[in-house]
Amino acid sequence: MSKLLRAIAESLRGGHHDYTTGSLTRAIFLLSLPMVLEMAMESLFVVVDIFWVAHLGENAISTVGLTEAMFSIVFAAAMGLSAAATATVARRIGEKNPSAASHAGAQSILLGIAVSLCFAVPGAIWGGELLAWMSGSASLAAYGGSFTKIMLAGTPGVVLLFLNNAIFRGAGNATIAMHALWLANACNMILDPLFIFGWGPVPAMGVTGAAIATTTGRSIGALYGFWRLYEGRGELKLRGEHFHWDGPLMRQLAGIAAPAGFQYLVPTASWLGLMRIVAVFGGAATAGYTIAIRIIVFVLLPAWGLSNAAATLVGQNLGAKQPERAEKSVIACGLYNMAFLVTVSLGLIFFAEPLVRLFTQEDAVVRVAVECLRILSYGYGFYAWGMVLIQAFNGAGDTRIPTLVNFGCYWLFQLPLAYAWANWWGGGPSGVFWAVPMAELLLALVAYVLFRRGGWKLTVV
Repeated sequence: MSKLLRAIAESLRGGHHDYTTGSLTRAIFLLSLPMVLEMAMESLFVVVDIFWVAHLGENAISTVGLTEAMFSIVFAAAMGLSAAATATVARRIGEKNPSAASHAGAQSILLGIAVSLCFAVPGAIWGGELLAWMSGSASLAAYGGSFTKIMLAGTPGVVLLFLNNAIFRGAGNATIAMHALWLANACNMILDPLFIFGWGPVPAMGVTGAAIATTTGRSIGALYGFWRLYEGRGELKLRGEHFHWDGPLMRQLAGIAAPAGFQYLVPTASWLGLMRIVAVFGGAATAGYTIAIRIIVFVLLPAWGLSNAAATLVGQNLGAKQPERAEKSVIACGLYNMAFLVTVSLGLIFFAEPLVRLFTQEDAVVRVAVECLRILSYGYGFYAWGMVLIQAFNGAGDTRIPTLVNFGCYWLFQLPLAYAWANWWGGGPSGVFWAVPMAELLLALVAYVLFRRGGWKLTVV
């Protein structure tokens, strides 16, 4: 027990560790624990917002759910940029070249600022119109348009928070990324009820207050990450010269980020499409689906911590010319992730209704949310392997393969199946829910076959 406690303390303390030598189990533990806690903090954004917003009624829940579906495109861009940053920084760290790693991190930040503005400016102008299109309801757009505008205008904070943390993860110092999410969440947890319901001189702003709180929290987390990168106590130390425009490196980063961004856009746009299909069946279906997805994201995000650990281990070990160790690390992460998510799925299946009733007491909404939770939980074992294998390709810098896999499994299989099951075969929202675990099974099988072929070991970054 004392040995375990020492390992936990060492992992949470942070600092530099060499993940290319020594015990693989210890390397996974030291790297993944802060990543799991980091993702748990990110998932708190999801749950805290919907917890408070649910007190405002069905319209508020639908506004948040539909905006989050649109915002998934922003997350896709952020994750694509993050994949490029992690792969490049990890490879340079594995090559024992921290100066080049710092330079790659700085160039990633410049690229992230440019991309985020492409979302923030039009979102701030046309956010209300986008909500009207998504919901098909002018009254809902009038109610929640300001929420959508503020959330989209805050895109730079989201992208840079993700990007800074990806740079730290690539360097193997996930503890700082964890601290950034802790700070961002602390701000959000305090500001959410304050801005939504008001207190003292602060007026009650309703659902708009939730947008202000979340955007503020994420922006503060991003600023903290900038400070730690500039402070440079670990492997990375960003300085002014690292931000000088580097055309070849920028093209290389964009070459990794573009397919990676599309790779994440495919499943996130698929979720947007699923939300649009469900919305046809009424407000209760949309609200129930929104609550269920928020709970699912809460339990899935920690699993992404193990997946991110796999990406870092692959990148650093390929940089150190140890492809077999990289492969073993992926298999180990997949097994640990499956054990975790299967356990979680059992909890959701048996305790779905009590969990949903923490957010709403409306029976029609509860029925939809409970059914969604239980059906999606059946695919968690497959999802555990799928996310680890996809991140392994990304960590190697091979973002083309997972992009094609996602495109085939989500757009060519999941969306048509969901639409047909819901509308042509009379399944309603249940048909949409069942399409999800079936797509995750297909993705895990295809990704595993491609991973075992080993072409990712030859990727040049």
